[in-house]
Amino acid sequence: MTTATLTSKGQITIPKEVREALGVAAGDRVEFVEEEKGVYKVVAATRDVRHLKGLVGKPPAPVTIEAMKRAVARRASGK
Repeated sequence: MTTATLTSKGQITIPKEVREALGVAAGDRVEFVEEEKGVYKVVAATRDVRHLKGLVGKPPAPVTIEAMKRAVARRASGK
């Protein structure tokens, strides 16, 4: 089991083998996800932008710039 020590500032250093397994490096973000009361999972919060491909479907029809401007103006007017 890999361990780390909490500093007086509430910080820990993630051990090298854990960083490598998560695929994180300096400057990357991690999330602490509570699995059950008192048990957390550490998850890399940074992902390659290519993982977003296909997340949002294509619109059924192309939207013109004028239609976008009208929609923005309508929303801004509160109607």
